[in-house]
Amino acid sequence: MNLLQHRPFGGHAYRVEPDQRHPVHPLIGEAYELRVLAAAHVVAVTAEMTDIDGLRRHPLVEALVDDLYDPGTDAEGHLMSASRALPEMADRRLWRIAMPSAPAGRIRYRFLPELAAGHAAPTEWFECSTCRWQPEGGELAVIGDTGRLLTDRTRWLAGGDGPVRVRFALALTPSDHVLGFGERFDHLDQRGESFDAVVFEQYQQQGKRTYLPSPFAIVANGHSAQGWGFHVRTSRRTWFDVANTDTDVMWIEAALDPANPRLELRIYDGAPGAVLSAHLDEIGAPTLPPDWVFRPWMSANEWNSQERIVQEVQRSLDLDIPVGVIVIEAWSDESTFTVFRDTQHDTKPDGAPLRLADMHFPADGAWPDPVAMVTWLHEHDVRVLLWQIPLVPIDRGDSGQVAADAATMIERDYCVRTGDGDPYHNRGWWFPGALLPDWTNSEARKWWIDKRRYLLTDIGIDGFKTDGGEHAWGDDLRYADGTRGDETNNLSPLHYAQAYHELIRETGVDGTTFSRSGFTGAATAPCHWAGDEASTWEAFRASITAGLTAGTSGVLFWGWDLAGFSGEIPTVDLYLRSTAMAALCPIMQFHSEFNHGRLPLQDRTPWNIAERTGDERALAIYRHFAHLRQRLQPYLSSQAARSVDNGWPMMRPLCFDHPDDPNIWNHPFQYHLGDHLLVAPICDPGTDTIDVYLPAGEWIDAWTSTRHRGPVMIHRQTPWDEIAVYIRAEAAEQLLDVFAGPATGARELREHDHSPVP
Repeated sequence: MNLLQHRPFGGHAYRVEPDQRHPVHPLIGEAYELRVLAAAHVVAVTAEMTDIDGLRRHPLVEALVDDLYDPGTDAEGHLMSASRALPEMADRRLWRIAMPSAPAGRIRYRFLPELAAGHAAPTEWFECSTCRWQPEGGELAVIGDTGRLLTDRTRWLAGGDGPVRVRFALALTPSDHVLGFGERFDHLDQRGESFDAVVFEQYQQQGKRTYLPSPFAIVANGHSAQGWGFHVRTSRRTWFDVANTDTDVMWIEAALDPANPRLELRIYDGAPGAVLSAHLDEIGAPTLPPDWVFRPWMSANEWNSQERIVQEVQRSLDLDIPVGVIVIEAWSDESTFTVFRDTQHDTKPDGAPLRLADMHFPADGAWPDPVAMVTWLHEHDVRVLLWQIPLVPIDRGDSGQVAADAATMIERDYCVRTGDGDPYHNRGWWFPGALLPDWTNSEARKWWIDKRRYLLTDIGIDGFKTDGGEHAWGDDLRYADGTRGDETNNLSPLHYAQAYHELIRETGVDGTTFSRSGFTGAATAPCHWAGDEASTWEAFRASITAGLTAGTSGVLFWGWDLAGFSGEIPTVDLYLRSTAMAALCPIMQFHSEFNHGRLPLQDRTPWNIAERTGDERALAIYRHFAHLRQRLQPYLSSQAARSVDNGWPMMRPLCFDHPDDPNIWNHPFQYHLGDHLLVAPICDPGTDTIDVYLPAGEWIDAWTSTRHRGPVMIHRQTPWDEIAVYIRAEAAEQLLDVFAGPATGARELREHDHSPVP
């Protein structure tokens, strides 16, 4: 590694990196900072700079790298140590210099290291053009109603290389509500908020950060069905100030290509459903998943052997708990993600695909017969997804298949590259330093996907949990199609999921992907889930919001880890309220985080929750809702088909069906599930009552058959084995029998204990 490291564009989306220029585009007359990471034996660093004032030298000041990491703002907690383990951080010291005022024109600079024995060779020269906001520069092309753009407020951040950003304003009325922007965890209505749209992995407590952003939004008028929406047609980073700074204005900024500073803004007119439908027509039609995705799912990261998988599924069946899908995370060697752990095979030096015939599965290994396991699961009507990560680690030794794969990726240019042409090493906290495949390289894509083909054709699995996908950091990354990171990083998780989805189609498997991250157009490769959450009521509410905003943005088939997957197990109250809600969202699943084999188990299975808490109702009532889910499958499948046809999400905010009702905005956690069900989950602890708002129309309580005519507020008693669900009157004959299905033990328990909480 060089004595000094300087990456002008940085990498982390929300933190100034210890080796970057900040800001990347210095503003004329304003302060800026230069940072470098130096080897430990560097005793001094000097910046040599040329600008309009000529050649100057400035000494840098040493600082502590730890001073740059503030867990309170980085919100990475215990994961910070992993990001600090990146190769470029090893034995490095931080040097920095703050310049008080950027001159007009160009800045050219390099760094000179000094060792105890004297001066060493300088770095290469770095250049940038200083910028200012100005009224002219590029082209903002508005397609649709141009009257919504406040044309006199458009500004361009431009320098000698051309505009690098544009800022413009859209008018809002006092009654406008703004929702969408991809999957969002903080608010359904984003009015009054400021945030951006960039793919980012935030472990828990996502706040304003998201795995799945989109520069698309719907503007719903609370008093009229005549709304509108917009799409900033770019994959580059965008920023939004939704009536935060100015109460009647939405400010939007977008990064630009200085060589082609043109941005398209598409304006749609109509009610929310019409806006989303028109948007999906433009970006790519959603794909309908198989019917089996609407059955109950189960998963736990510590189910790491064939014996354990069969044991957990058999236990579920023995307890009369329906299961339709199992996601197996801990199946692979966590190096190649192509073979079951303990599998014996010869190394393919060129990383060529392995086939089942190439493998031997030891009888005493963790997975003695994967084919027999998958066959057994299918015989019990359980589908199988295997976990994937789009990375090749480089810290697993110098031999074996993972080393051969890494060497092949580098030699054949199958991996993403940095700005200086070197292989890019993952800068995120997860699998630090790993290589990232370049999905824009058709040969690399085929090489990667072909290595997994046998899992479908020979093992018989039904799809992949396409986890991760947020690992491309840095505007200066280079892709095989000639694009840079600023344009393609946000598309990387989309390309990843689409590559796997195409493999499933090619093999003729009735399967699906299950992704955490994405961008505009994510619905072309279903399905998705909300990512990592703790078992808290706050996370429960955030997950409901995530599902509603994802749906509003075109992600039609969404789920979450019910009651959270991380940390201590949830209370029975949280577990059962979450179960009830999950049974009435597009995908119902429980999952739990790796617990390092420690006891007691952290599994989110209903039997483990019952055993850990000593409350048998956790098991009985989960069974009750799992059976309800089974009976709902025909309805969910039919509504899924309608969603694909009309572009409306299955799980959607009330504004889609009642756009002219201003009262719905007071109930942000209520939603429609398909055309005929209105759901109002309890998402606060220690209560068995909820106030439900029913909009205009005739509604029937799914559990009691009580009729109500809206608009009306209902104060409803809701024990653990119920969730407030109301059926449109015209669908009552079809759906009342679903909710009145055979008893599964929950009602009998309630007869003996009427309290909703222990």
